[in-house]
Amino acid sequence: MHIVVCLKQVFSTPQVRINPETNAVIREGGEWIINPFDEHALETALALKDTVGAKVTVITAGSQQAEAVLREALARGADAAVLLSDAAFEGSDAWATAKILAAGIQKVGAVDLIVCGKQTMDGDTAQVGPAVAEFLGWPCVTYVRKLAVEGTTLKLERLFEDGFEKVEVVLPAVLTVGKEINTPRMASLKGRMAAKKAQIAPVNAAALGLAPESVGRAGSPTRIVKMATPPKKTGGIKIDGSDAAAAAKTVVEKLRELKLV
Repeated sequence: MHIVVCLKQVFSTPQVRINPETNAVIREGGEWIINPFDEHALETALALKDTVGAKVTVITAGSQQAEAVLREALARGADAAVLLSDAAFEGSDAWATAKILAAGIQKVGAVDLIVCGKQTMDGDTAQVGPAVAEFLGWPCVTYVRKLAVEGTTLKLERLFEDGFEKVEVVLPAVLTVGKEINTPRMASLKGRMAAKKAQIAPVNAAALGLAPESVGRAGSPTRIVKMATPPKKTGGIKIDGSDAAAAAKTVVEKLRELKLV
């Protein structure tokens, strides 16, 4: 079995800054990490490698800086890494990103299973995994919390707010997983030493057979019109409840002031 895990490098800081001219996150400074949900996707693949035997390839689309998340995945037990990097990819929305990843996965060769985190902590769209499946023409099962392999069939449980659903899918397929499915492992010292030595050659748009205008901002059907950080919470209005009638009157007055009633 050959499993591909899609990873994304995300900004890890509560002090996210937005460029008011480009509406993009200011990437200079701060710490970059593997998207938390993608860590569970990686662990899902590594657990299958341990139990049923599999080759695990990790893939990401980004700048040379994104190589760090690939090396972290290699340190944890992944077998190979692919970096899709080209100036033409900058500004890609979820649709264009999925197109790039799908092309990269096809370049990898024969693949049986693709595992993605259910969403990223920055874009938060939960669209990339299903879109990759659509580009490849593969079935997709989202919000997976449990899985078992029986030959070329996966028996899965999908999580919902009020319960779960049992489904089966025949490989090849795409899965998106949440944090309920496992606990990500830590990298070993031996793994980190090996990951440092790994050769990761960037793959550009031309190598993927993608025209520059079909990806990046030019190839993205959606646009970020405006982006801003939410205002700081003020703590609300505290009303003394010792006198119920007076408190009720104050609540009504405040609601009227705010034009909510």
